[in-house]
Amino acid sequence: MRRIYLLPAAAAVAALMLTGCVDNSASAPGSGSAAAPEDAVVQKDSAIAAALPEKIKSAGVLNVGMANNYPPNEFKDANGQPAGWSVDLTNALGQVLGLKVNFDIGTFDNILPAIKAGKDDMGMSSFTDTVEREKQVDFVNYYSAGIQWASPAGKTVDPNNACGLKVAVQATTYEDTHEVPAKSKACTDAGKPAITVFKYDAQDQATNALVVGQVDAMSADSPVTLYAISQTKKKLQTAGDAFEVAPYGMPVAKDSAFKPVLQKALQSLIDDGSYARILAKWGVESGGVKTATINVAAKG
Repeated sequence: MRRIYLLPAAAAVAALMLTGCVDNSASAPGSGSAAAPEDAVVQKDSAIAAALPEKIKSAGVLNVGMANNYPPNEFKDANGQPAGWSVDLTNALGQVLGLKVNFDIGTFDNILPAIKAGKDDMGMSSFTDTVEREKQVDFVNYYSAGIQWASPAGKTVDPNNACGLKVAVQATTYEDTHEVPAKSKACTDAGKPAITVFKYDAQDQATNALVVGQVDAMSADSPVTLYAISQTKKKLQTAGDAFEVAPYGMPVAKDSAFKPVLQKALQSLIDDGSYARILAKWGVESGGVKTATINVAAKG
C-alpha cells in the first residue's frame, strides 16, 4: 500500500486470519473459489515455469502474502475466501507457472518481513513501489494508481487545505506514513492546526468512520475510494481529484531468482489479454499497464 487505488466496503470486517488455497496446476486450472474469471482461462507456460527457482518448482506451491481487507483489490468474500482483482491476477499467474497458489493471509505490515525471511515467495497486497521499500525487497510492477480523498456527501473538503480536519486512513499505508503526515506538517509549518489522523487496521473501518461522521474525510488509493463511494449509497463523495499516481508492485526477495520469472509470467498475461480481462471484470482498467517492469520507483 500506498496500498494505492481501490475500494473498501463500508461494513466492518472482522480481523480473522485465514489461508486460501487454489489449485492452479495444469490438471486443474482455475479450480477453487478464488479462481481467475471464467473468461480469462490461462494455460501453463512450460518455458516460463521451467525457469522457476528449484525451491518453488519442487514445492509446486506459490506462497503469497496478502492482507485481505482492501476491497476490491483484495478482500474476503461471503465465504471468507480471498477475493478481488488482485486475487484473480495472482491465480492467473499461478496458472501460467503451473503452481498451486497459497494465500498467506495476515496483516499488511508483516508481509515484507515474511518475504525477507523466506516464508512467502511474493506479496500481492496493493503495495506502492517506493524507493524506501526497494531497500528491503524488489518489485515487479503491475498497475498504476493514485490517491483519492472522500468526504461526506454535500461536504466540501480540499485535500490541499485540510488543516484542522480529522482524516481516516488505513494504518501502515502510504497515506498513513507519508501523504497525510506531509500535509499535516505543511499546515503546522504555516502556523495552522495539524491534521488529526485516525488510523484503522482495515480500510473498511476507515470508510465506516467517515460514513458515521467520526472523521471529516478519508484518504486511500483511488480505486479503493471510488469503490467505497459506490458501496455507501451516496453517503460519500470524492474530495478533489486523484493525485500522486504511482506504481503498484508485487514484492519479492531482493535479487531473487524468482523476480524475472514473475515478470515474464505477468507479461504473458498482458500479451494474451488475460490481464485486461481481469481488470475489466472489476472495473479498474484505467490503471492497467502495457509492460511488466521492475523497481519503477528507483528509475523514476
